[in-house]
Parts: sequence; structure tokens; C-alpha cells
Amino acid sequence: MNRIDRLYALVEELRAIFPRCAGPKELAARSGVSVRTVERDVARLQRSGLPITLVPGEGYRLAEGMALPPLNLTPEEAAVIAVALHRMEEDRFAPQAAAALRKISAALAVPEEELTGMPPVARVIERALLRDRPLRIEYADRKGAVTARDVEPRIFLGGRGGFWYLVAWCRMRRDVRVFRLDRIASAVELDETPACDDGTAGAGGPPGAA
Repeated sequence: MNRIDRLYALVEELRAIFPRCAGPKELAARSGVSVRTVERDVARLQRSGLPITLVPGEGYRLAEGMALPPLNLTPEEAAVIAVALHRMEEDRFAPQAAAALRKISAALAVPEEELTGMPPVARVIERALLRDRPLRIEYADRKGAVTARDVEPRIFLGGRGGFWYLVAWCRMRRDVRVFRLDRIASAVELDETPACDDGTAGAGGPPGAA
């Protein structure tokens, strides 16, 4: 990635996660460059007049006027889009799909203040996402049959009058699946790193047929 593309990608990343911050290490890992390179890139953008601030202890944040507008999507619509973008891993538009997925995830992420009033399962899911850890869940299908699943969470979204959804790689189904929060009876974080990449997804069932 040349410098111009890298600078553009950095701005888009900060726009996508607003109002949250991103530290130099996080941005470096996503861009595949060093922390020093990220710091130099941010300094270049700041010198050019772009309003990027450094929040002590949190990271870089773009000014509010530069942020992406809210997405007018229902939780169900966002979950379907997330699954479709995950399945573009081998497509020539994979980088664009990954960027779009990050924007959707950031725009529809669970607000921290709402998590405090949600079931313990929701807090376990959010913690696993932050730590990039798999989960072992007990999940009830539409008929009420409960199965144990090891899943690798990717997005947790929804709320505000609708259902909450977990989009995750299901190791049992070998595919991306959407799990409704109210059907997850329990969730336990596993002490391991994700074993599978979404790009290895096989021919699974339709989204939502968890």
C-alpha cells in the first residue's frame, strides 16, 4: 500500500469507529505497518489540517464533523449484510468488503451504557470481541432444540427496540452464522485464539439458519 492509500485508509478507519478512539498499535495492526509509521502518518494528516486529536490513554479520534452519519439499518438488515461481506474473503473486492464491515460494526456496535442493563451473556460476548477470543455457547434453534457451539465472534449489533444479534464463525457449521441473543442460553469465553478464518468458510446453510 502506497503512502496516499495508507493515509486515506487511516482517515476512513477513524471515521468508521467514531466516537471511539484507536491507539497507534491497533491502527498499525490493521494497516500492516509499524507504530512509528502510523504516528508519522497521523502527524502528516494533522499538518495538512485534518482535525485528529490524541486522547490520553485512549488513542486517536477524528473530529465530529468528519464522522460517518448513522446507518439507517434494522438489526436484521445489518446482520445479513455482515454475513455477505464476511463471505467475500476470497473475492477481488475483499479489502473493500472488510472496510465496509468495519464501518457497519462501528456504527451498530453495542453502546457500553446499554450493556450494563443487558443479560450477563451480552457482557461475555462483548468482552470476547474486545479480547478476540472464541466462545462456547448453548444455543436454541427455532424449534427450541439446544446445541453447544464453539464460535468465533465478529460483530454484536442491534437493540433499540429490536433483537440483538451475534455474527460469528461457527466451528460446527464451518460457516458464518447469525445468533439471536435471546436464544443464547449461556456463553463462556475460551482461553485460546481463534482457530479459523472466515475465508475458509465452506458451503453452509443460509444466514440465520444457525
